[in-house]
Amino acid sequence: MSVEAAVSAQSAACLKAPVGLLAELTHRCPLQCPYCSNPLALEGVAGELSTEAWLDVLAQAAELGVLQLHLSGGEPTVRRDLEDIVAQAAKVGLYSNLITAAVLLTRERLERLAAHGLDHVQISLQDTQAANADRIAHYQNGHARKLEAAGWVRALGLPLTLNAPIHRQNISSLAQFIDLAERLGAQRLEVAHVQYYGWALRNRAALMPTREQVLRSAELVARARARLKGILVIDFVVPDYYARRPKPCMGGWGRGIINITPSGKVLPCHAAETLPGLAFDNVRDRPLRDIWLGSQAFQKYRGTDWMREPCRSCEFREQDWGGCRCQAFAFTGAADLADPACNKSSFHNAFADVARQEAASEAPAFVFRSPRAAAR
Repeated sequence: MSVEAAVSAQSAACLKAPVGLLAELTHRCPLQCPYCSNPLALEGVAGELSTEAWLDVLAQAAELGVLQLHLSGGEPTVRRDLEDIVAQAAKVGLYSNLITAAVLLTRERLERLAAHGLDHVQISLQDTQAANADRIAHYQNGHARKLEAAGWVRALGLPLTLNAPIHRQNISSLAQFIDLAERLGAQRLEVAHVQYYGWALRNRAALMPTREQVLRSAELVARARARLKGILVIDFVVPDYYARRPKPCMGGWGRGIINITPSGKVLPCHAAETLPGLAFDNVRDRPLRDIWLGSQAFQKYRGTDWMREPCRSCEFREQDWGGCRCQAFAFTGAADLADPACNKSSFHNAFADVARQEAASEAPAFVFRSPRAAAR
């Protein structure tokens, strides 16, 4: 290859470089949250990437142009090599964000992670009331441990984000979530109405709030944002079932995010394995740059050429990128149809009807996320 061709290829790669890497280090987790985005078929510890493989992946990610590393799972702190992974992120220039349930953290380990270069901590909360939070997580005394860990994060001077997955069984606590985030000194609060993939889809009837509850939550967040401007950033994600316009899937399929599973499969999004006909490359077999730029799975729904009507001629096609392919497949049976969250979809009314019916019905018992439930 000539120098000019090499420079051109590198420039093209930079223009298409992903911003973030979601590294699912493991599917092991002490919690059993019924809305978990992990797949119903959980990957076992025997198939997890080694320390050396993850270190190589991070070096490749930095070379590709990734800026942010989100260390997730499952529960990433079950990995004994987490300090090594964090140190490698710092070495290659990735901003590292630990997404954790925090119930396994000790102050000593958090200090070690900070010393190795950890940049940010994100802690999930199931409710502000301990009894309900522990019930939803299916983990005794978990809420108290989370609050203690949040205090350590701030004491060590690390930025703190609190993640509040909202659904019908904790939405009444939204104001208390905001107060708690302010009291703990968090810089960011993610008020994320549950999105229905993985275990959340399995538990949709137990989780779906009413439209009225969603509208009230939006009003509450708007008031809090005005009151806490400059103090607390509040991200707000509404459930697609009550939307009129779809959200861009991960910022657009294959546009800004890489997801790597515990065993090394590289996905455009965390739910992509639910779609038929996609071949997912593995970092054990192919360089990350090649997968990002040329793999079949990333190319399949990247851009707009794959679109059918009404997406193909829609004025929003390069804003929402057709919405969510996994949701389209789950509800319509075809991944290349319009996301049913869109009011231009012929399935939109039926999609909204499902939400209204389930929200109005008595909530069934949770199917908790666990290896045993996954096996069933």
